[in-house]
Amino acid sequence: MSSARPTPSPTPVRRLPLAGVLRLNRPSDIWFKPALSVVVAVGVPNLTLLALGRLDLALYTMAGSLCALYAHNLPYAARGRALAWVVLGMLASVAVALLTASLTSSAAVLVAVGALLAAAHKSMSDVTRIGPPGPVIFTFISSASLFAPQTLGQVPGHLALAAAAGAWAWLVGMAPGLLRPHGPERRATARALNATAAYVEAYVEASATGTRSGTGGGAHSGTGSGHERARATASAAVHAAWQSLLAAGARPEPRRALERLVVRAEVALAAPADTDPARLRSWARDLRGTSPVPRLEPAQAADELLGVEIELAAGKRKLSSRLGPLLPFALRTALGCALAGYVSLALGVGRPYWALVTAASLYQANTTLTWSRGVQRVVGNVVGVLLFAAVAPLAHLGPAALVLCCLALNFGAEALITRNYWLGSICVTPMALLITEFTGFQEPGALMADRVVDTLVGAVVGFVAAVAVTNRRAGDHIENALDAVEHAREHAARIVAAERPAPGALESARRRLAAALVELRATADAAAGEWWQRALPQERVVLAERTGHRTLAATVRGQGPHLLEDVQA
Repeated sequence: MSSARPTPSPTPVRRLPLAGVLRLNRPSDIWFKPALSVVVAVGVPNLTLLALGRLDLALYTMAGSLCALYAHNLPYAARGRALAWVVLGMLASVAVALLTASLTSSAAVLVAVGALLAAAHKSMSDVTRIGPPGPVIFTFISSASLFAPQTLGQVPGHLALAAAAGAWAWLVGMAPGLLRPHGPERRATARALNATAAYVEAYVEASATGTRSGTGGGAHSGTGSGHERARATASAAVHAAWQSLLAAGARPEPRRALERLVVRAEVALAAPADTDPARLRSWARDLRGTSPVPRLEPAQAADELLGVEIELAAGKRKLSSRLGPLLPFALRTALGCALAGYVSLALGVGRPYWALVTAASLYQANTTLTWSRGVQRVVGNVVGVLLFAAVAPLAHLGPAALVLCCLALNFGAEALITRNYWLGSICVTPMALLITEFTGFQEPGALMADRVVDTLVGAVVGFVAAVAVTNRRAGDHIENALDAVEHAREHAARIVAAERPAPGALESARRRLAAALVELRATADAAAGEWWQRALPQERVVLAERTGHRTLAATVRGQGPHLLEDVQA
């Protein structure tokens, strides 16, 4: 491995895309789960407050209720822990917001605190990798709480409401486990099998047409050929399946059977020419519902599962090791949110926290993705304001109609947002406007004007902050990822070359190398859309991916033919 690292000259500013920004994706396979969960989690507290005539307290119960949106892809043991931390994090954010609101009425101070909270939410969301909907829910609730009239004496009661709703949201999130205790792991495994089957089909097609580059798999990139993109997708799906299984805790036989299936997906990735994709899809179909997990009992199954035990014994990566790369994102979030809020104040808009939340919602892995999210946010919010104009007369029929409209929009937002962010925003925007009316109906025209102005301010100012504060160390992160791949590849090669490797060592080495390759691709894709940095080592990334996948193929051959037999017809 060469220690010399080139320092290429800076590259020009990258182009900002427009084509495809609003394109609709396929819906998530579990889109209905967060949609139904949030309706139940929000509906019960809101209907209770409606019966008591205290809808003015809905902001505080929604702080806890919206926690039900998180952790739907995690196994239930891990989900229980994650949801508990989400609820505690939400309570901590709301506590800071309510205490600040009770101690000062200075809008400038409130915006500053909101911006700092938004940066904290972004950092913790990224470092814990909690997943969708990310930090924006925390920022929305805490920012709204900052601008809610408050006294010190009211704070404990309002926090108690949020805690009670949060406990209810935890129960809602965990309830499906009573019927399908291994559901998340089964879905993750099925996704890995289907994605791998799609790669195998693309590989065979590319081979037949003579477009396949290299032997044992070409390099894949964001602009690569179809089979290369399919391999990147399948590798990520397999890695996600392992993450799900390793986070599940106890390993009863159904979960061990899932682990064997993911091993077969890994094998198919490494040896696509020897794989029957129909077999993989058949296993994926068998994982639907509550039918038994397909059982695979190869001669060396014990060694395969021992590889999983080695992985578990290695422990998880410390969260502190992820903090360094996230500092630019925290800084741009704090700066963008603060500036957006202050510009909104200068324009005389009554709810500057809307601009702050808009800015906070933009920040993605790089400047290019942030631009795309900004376009989606503006389009979704403007169309959503028009939807509010149509819904407002119905919602103003009475408090019950207002609550039911908000619940319907909650469902619509979660059902649509996986298709594209702008589509979900069409429902989120009128819902946010209606929530402000829980304390009393307001004139729709003023609300709509404020929302449009704050959306434009937040999007423009937020993106300017993203351009000003870029991740200039993206190239260093790629170098680190390249080193990790090279170390994992060398380790796997040594295990393959050994005459009698330790039980489970080859399986563990393959998983370590596969995870390093997934991380390299994610790091390279993120860096490719960042501004103001030196040219990226694309050739080294291509070479590392190519040699890494060749070594993965060698690990399969090193484990004998029994693994390949299960993925063949």
